[in-house]
Amino acid sequence: MFCAVTLFFALGVAARAETPAPVPPPPGTENGRFSMTPVANGFLRLDTRTGQTSLCALSGDQVQCRAGADERAALETEIARLTRENAALKAGSPAAAASAPDEEERRFNRALDRTETFVRRMLRLFRETEKPTSPSL
Repeated sequence: MFCAVTLFFALGVAARAETPAPVPPPPGTENGRFSMTPVANGFLRLDTRTGQTSLCALSGDQVQCRAGADERAALETEIARLTRENAALKAGSPAAAASAPDEEERRFNRALDRTETFVRRMLRLFRETEKPTSPSL
């Protein structure tokens, strides 16, 4: 009886020792996605996931945040690119509209061919294993 109790206690202590402690969240993420830092004209908002910064100021009863200069330039460039792409698609440019489906269809057909080859080989292996073999004397 004493051995059983001692063994039970020892196993309980060992199991407790192997249980890992919960991992604390990385610093800077426990308060949420954004980190706010006071500056002269308001505060600087840092998005901890993307690294984007915005300068925020209190205007009346609203807070207005504006993207940083680097981000604004990147946004302007992306807007210009999308405007050109949209104009080309509206104009009916066959090169822009037809190239994507053709490439996608070729990739799909290649994958389908590989799958078909695999299935045929597997069926051939199954048939070969089902063939009766002559017993050795």
